[in-house]
Amino acid sequence: MDSTGRFLLSLVTAATFLQVRSTVTVIGLYGETIEVPCNNGAAKPEDLIFTKWKYKMDDGTSGDLLVKQAHKEKAQIQAMDGYKDRVTIAANSSLMIQGGSLVDQRTFTCMVVYGSNLDEHPVDVLVHKKPLPPQIKDKAKELENGKLTSLGVCTAADANPAAVIMWSKNGKLLVADGKTIIITPSVKMDPSTGLSTTTSGLQYTAVKSDVGAKFTCTAKHSLETQVSAPETFIIHYPTEKLSLQVLAKAPIREGDNVTLKCNADGNPPPTSFYFSIKGQKVTVKDSDTFTLTAVTRNSTGDYKCSLVDDDKMEASEKVVVSYLDLSLSPTGKVLKMVRDTLLVKMEQDASGDAKVSWTKDNRKLDEMPRFDNVTYADAGFYVCEVSVAGIKRSQSFQLVVEGTPVIKKMTEHHSEDGRHKVLTCEAEGVPRPSVQWSVNGTNEENSYINGKATHKITVVPTGNLTITCIATNKLGNHFMALNVSSWAQDDSSDQALLIVFIVVGLIIAAALVGLFYWLYIMKSRRGTWKTGEKEAGTSEESKKLEECKAKV
Repeated sequence: MDSTGRFLLSLVTAATFLQVRSTVTVIGLYGETIEVPCNNGAAKPEDLIFTKWKYKMDDGTSGDLLVKQAHKEKAQIQAMDGYKDRVTIAANSSLMIQGGSLVDQRTFTCMVVYGSNLDEHPVDVLVHKKPLPPQIKDKAKELENGKLTSLGVCTAADANPAAVIMWSKNGKLLVADGKTIIITPSVKMDPSTGLSTTTSGLQYTAVKSDVGAKFTCTAKHSLETQVSAPETFIIHYPTEKLSLQVLAKAPIREGDNVTLKCNADGNPPPTSFYFSIKGQKVTVKDSDTFTLTAVTRNSTGDYKCSLVDDDKMEASEKVVVSYLDLSLSPTGKVLKMVRDTLLVKMEQDASGDAKVSWTKDNRKLDEMPRFDNVTYADAGFYVCEVSVAGIKRSQSFQLVVEGTPVIKKMTEHHSEDGRHKVLTCEAEGVPRPSVQWSVNGTNEENSYINGKATHKITVVPTGNLTITCIATNKLGNHFMALNVSSWAQDDSSDQALLIVFIVVGLIIAAALVGLFYWLYIMKSRRGTWKTGEKEAGTSEESKKLEECKAKV
């Protein structure tokens, strides 16, 4: 025994009081440094002499680890086994064990000697390790509806203590019932590491609604709860229902291609089908579709599909092909003479109620045009448009109205400067008539609108003239005459009118003078009655009356 050992032994022997504390438990992490507190981390006694750590060996005896004297900075390592290079003591007297492993799951005792006392603080150390992320292995390739099948095995490896595995479907816990759900758990420990691997096998009876369901397993551990990646499984179940789908852009029109698709709810779906095409059964292998090319109105009807191995299970769908025929009479360019009759006839045959509209020169008409007595205004471009269920048809005709010229009127009026006369000739006719005058004129103006030609000239007549307007086109001609007076005659007429106005004015003036005189006499008489003067009036009044007569 060395001097240090003898010294410690003497101290222990000299101690008058020995107190053993109750055991506490510390959990350390696998592979990391484990801290074992001394006296639950309480402060060191002021009269501390030394601190010693020891442990319970595998054979049940006690082994020394290290001693730290109060007056020395470094501790003395006493361990001679695997702890020799793994243990140190912290400033607070805690035992530090590097690289924690399951061999460290034992009791460690902190012995504190101070004054004449000796205390022992035992600590049980547990080492925990969470498992590796759980995985589902040995997965089933497929599940069969209503049949108990091994779905897979969940593994949570290298844990301490062993993890507990639970199964879930779509996040809901699966509970074993011994019939449709059977769960078989097991735990196996690695003798070299002491770590445990938990496995759990799941036998599951699938149903049709499990298509797309997500199965997971959960590894529950004191350190962490982990969930595996979700797994989905193919569910096999027989076909129970068929449906027939019509794949085509609505509405279906003549000339379109229509694809019929037979949908079966079984899994895996059937690969071959019967298609009933207008009463004829057609077998389609390795496909669930059949295409009708360039359908016609006669393609309208009910279509069916069924299973090859069970033709009693079938589905049907109606196909309706829209169509529209339009016939218009007349079409193209139509030439009519003015006042002729034109019969317009439109016939349409459609798969439904058709909408009919008419336009003339791009302007909408309220109804189909009627031409009992064709006029020049009826000329134009007519379009008939008919539509039904996404189909439009249109036909058109252009009405051209012709006629020999007819002069409607001739007029004359003074020009703005009052020195000339403007003659106007208005004629109707198609093609456009040319207009000629029997006299020469200036400032000619021409216009032609809706079959009406207007021609103006300016003349200076020197005497009474009869002027003729002649309208001509390829169909004929027409003329009209107009009597036009000269400027001299117009002046004489104006002078005569002036004389008449002067005479009438004089007559009116005389009448006014007589009226004034009569009123004056009446006033004078009223004055005589009042004053006693003679009825004949005064000499002054008589004088004024003579003056008025002289003026007249």
